[in-house]
Amino acid sequence: MVQKQSGNSEAFNRDKVISGVRKACQGRHIEEDALKQLGQQVEEDLRSRGLAQVNSDEVGKAILRPLRKLDEVAYLRFASVYQNFNGLEDFQNAIDDLRNEDSHEQQS
Repeated sequence: MVQKQSGNSEAFNRDKVISGVRKACQGRHIEEDALKQLGQQVEEDLRSRGLAQVNSDEVGKAILRPLRKLDEVAYLRFASVYQNFNGLEDFQNAIDDLRNEDSHEQQS
């Protein structure tokens, strides 16, 4: 179950995750199978926590991790909505974070 910000709860829906990610990937060359795999990863991540209910914020975080690896532009699009970016500075901070993570991965 997923607890929404409104306080309502609903069953986790992998198709809803895929639909949201598909919007972020619009115009990008992302295969449908990759979207389905991402949806499966998110569901497995959430189920592995062993909780009967997670909040919608946790679902968003679980989406961001694999989406970043799939496509950085789609990641920024999704993050801008999910994290309520207010302007260019928010985008720049997210881009800087991506660059810092990339440089750490390359050094490892």
